[in-house]
Amino acid sequence: MSATAPPRSLADSWELGGVTVPNRVVLAPLAGIGNWFVRLQAKRHGAGLCVSEMVSSFAIHHRNERTLRELLRVHPDERTGGPVAIQLFGHDPEVMRSAAAEVARTGVDLVDLNMGCPVPKVCKTGAGAALLEDPGRAVELALAAREGSGLPVTVKLRTSRTREDRAGVEVARRLAAEAGVAGLTLHPRSATQGHRGAPDHAVVRELVEELAVPVIVSGGLRDPDSARRAWEETGAEAIMLARGSLGNPWLFEQLVGRRAGEPSRDEVLAELEWVIDRAVEHLGEARAARYLRKFYPWYLERLGGGPAVRDALQRAESTAEARRYTAALAATGAVPHPAP
Repeated sequence: MSATAPPRSLADSWELGGVTVPNRVVLAPLAGIGNWFVRLQAKRHGAGLCVSEMVSSFAIHHRNERTLRELLRVHPDERTGGPVAIQLFGHDPEVMRSAAAEVARTGVDLVDLNMGCPVPKVCKTGAGAALLEDPGRAVELALAAREGSGLPVTVKLRTSRTREDRAGVEVARRLAAEAGVAGLTLHPRSATQGHRGAPDHAVVRELVEELAVPVIVSGGLRDPDSARRAWEETGAEAIMLARGSLGNPWLFEQLVGRRAGEPSRDEVLAELEWVIDRAVEHLGEARAARYLRKFYPWYLERLGGGPAVRDALQRAESTAEARRYTAALAATGAVPHPAP
């Protein structure tokens, strides 16, 4: 009698291009958000692999100082919980080769390429989701990134450009067959859908069963139930959390079996304090105060306090002012009126 295979678990380790990933829950490349401390936060809470926000290959190639200093920054503690990838976007293979070589010097484990971003300013350059209509160039870019970096290369893409086509499916096949990519992440919505509509898990399962490389599923994974359902329905090697993890790093813990319930109010407040500290460390006080305005609403969804709290934090001109509001929220459930 043949032995029965053990049930799959999101806590299981796996291999991606020869790199060991300690579990099957991945942080997505969050545009404008996924810097080193957001990745570190995900690692602290159990993510097995984290991918950076997308970084312009042209900015790296032309030695843009802020890009090199901020977007390619990797904290030493990020790698203690598993590998780290930097995601690049662009349309020129030679520029991609140069950028990938620079990325390799940061010490990351993998290079990821964006071939799914639907934002017009990205697509009009021939990058992002525009590559779904240019499979030959997609293959050239992946090969260039491999050659330049010497690292395993993965690609994140949509399954189609519009609802009427399956361009991403063909690109995925060619990337696996011709470019030697280590793995693929599929967001099973069209680029024109954005984040609307139900993801098409059937097309992901089709590629999981066909391709010889690992496939990761992304898109619409906002809670433990939807994440586990996508994993089971697709048979994917791993799942990738994006918007569902914003202000909710505890989702990683829930999925890998480190937590059963939701965080307490004190845990949420402590996590927000940690985020504020790291933002100041990353950007300095003045820029951090502005940058954090996008973060506060995610945590306030759990903390409550109503419109007055949200408005006060959005108007805070310093992190010290924001901390006074969060301290008052912790103590009384409200915030003091700002000084005139």
